[in-house]
Amino acid sequence: MAVVALMASRHEPNRAAAASRAIWLRLARGTDCRRIAQLFRISSEGVADYVWSQLQDEFPGLSLLEIGERRYRREGTAFSYRNCLVAERAGDVVGMMHAFAIEPPGPEQTQDEEPPDPVLQPYAELEAPGSLYIAGIALLPEHRAQGIGTMLLAAARQKAHRMGTGELSLLCLESNTGARRLYEREGFRVVDRRPVVPHPMIHAAGDVLLMAAPV
Repeated sequence: MAVVALMASRHEPNRAAAASRAIWLRLARGTDCRRIAQLFRISSEGVADYVWSQLQDEFPGLSLLEIGERRYRREGTAFSYRNCLVAERAGDVVGMMHAFAIEPPGPEQTQDEEPPDPVLQPYAELEAPGSLYIAGIALLPEHRAQGIGTMLLAAARQKAHRMGTGELSLLCLESNTGARRLYEREGFRVVDRRPVVPHPMIHAAGDVLLMAAPV
């Protein structure tokens, strides 16, 4: 079911103009995967490109963005369009949020035998089991600072309520001060951090922050 949020003023004299400014939040569809990958790329400061570059042997001949699109087309996995909510304006997807629950470790859960990728290890170590994890939230540049990010976070809280989850979590690059200000306004606080591992594809410095907020 789509969630509707009108951002135009109720006093807007032109109904067509008001409709063009309206934002719809809805569950993602398979046809949204290209735009979801584009937005996830925006939010990750190169981390998404690095992850997708490690899959080039699996997807020979595809661009990094095409690999990302294929990844989001999958079913039955956390990194799927099924776990995405998109923000739509005038028929165009202008933002997205990707969120899924991180299950607490089971009593018999063991560590992976394969050594972790050293570039990705900091992100893998920063988890809040039992939380609804916001793996990505992004907007096209021309649609920022209009309250859409706040709407997406409110939708995450609604999802957490439905799931019976008491906490939201996300990762934020320390260098992304604008995103961090938004999260702090929404009640998120830094609970852990790791240094970003330098790599030519990753356009960030400092730490990656694990932030959490009560639902």
